Parts: sequence; structure tokens; C-alpha cells
Amino acid sequence: MDIHEKYMKEAIKQARKAEAINEVPIGCVIVYEDKIIARGYNRRKTDKNTLSHAELIAIRKASKKLGDWRLEGCTMYVTLEPCQMCAGAIVQARIDRCVIGCMSPKSGCAGSIINLLNMEEFNHKVEIIKGVLEKECSGILSDFFIKLREKLKTEKDAD
Repeated sequence: MDIHEKYMKEAIKQARKAEAINEVPIGCVIVYEDKIIARGYNRRKTDKNTLSHAELIAIRKASKKLGDWRLEGCTMYVTLEPCQMCAGAIVQARIDRCVIGCMSPKSGCAGSIINLLNMEEFNHKVEIIKGVLEKECSGILSDFFIKLREKLKTEKDAD
């Protein structure tokens, strides 16, 4: 197992925490000097807050841990390609590298719709590594949405 798979497995553990509380299963860890310094998982429904994305939670924790808003030297591992809000935060935090499990063709902003992590106009570029444990990351999401649709159908049929 390579280093990226090792840390993506930790991000997947975070996604499972989100799944356990009926949140869309997205997980994230931030690594600095070969140590996990922050973890996060999706909590939008739970917190009733659109800002409660896995990446933003992890960025907040990493900044607190390092005592700086600049997260230079850090690598983020995230199970799903970041949205525009999270991609912007990754650039603003000056994270060096973003390792992505699976892409998000309808909302991803690290190459699917737009690549905010590497825009020439910005003063910081983020190295992107895609497809680490892709099948596992996409499978977690697919299974979650299949179960959700079944649950909604059952509830509708009960009415």
C-alpha cells in the first residue's frame, strides 16, 4: 500500500462517520510531516450549516493545530472532488497538494466542471492527484444514494 492509499483509507473512515449519521459520506484528512493533523466529515444536515463540509472542518482543525491560516506543507486527502467553496478554501489555505478519491462530474471544482485549484489567475496552485482508491470512494457514495432513494420510495409508497 502506498502512502496515498494509507491516508485515503483514513479519509474513508471519516466518510463512514458521516454515513453513520445519515450524512452524504464524504471524508477528509490533512497530513503534515507524515502525520494526520486534522480530520473532518460531512455534517451539513446535522449542523444545519452549508459550511459543514468535510474539507472546511478539516481546514479549521489543521489551522488551529498549526497555529496559522497558511497550511503550506500540507496534503489534503478527500474522498470526493471538492466543490467550489471547498476548492476556494484549499487555495486560500495554501495547501500544497489535494489527493482525491473520486471525481464529482456535477459539482467538482478540481477538474470536472472547472479547476479552481490550478487557475493561472490565482496566486497559489495546488497539486492534484486523482483516483486514489477511486472504486471504494465512489462505491460508498453510490451505495448511500441507492439506500436513500429506496428509503424515499418506501416513505412515498406508505403515504
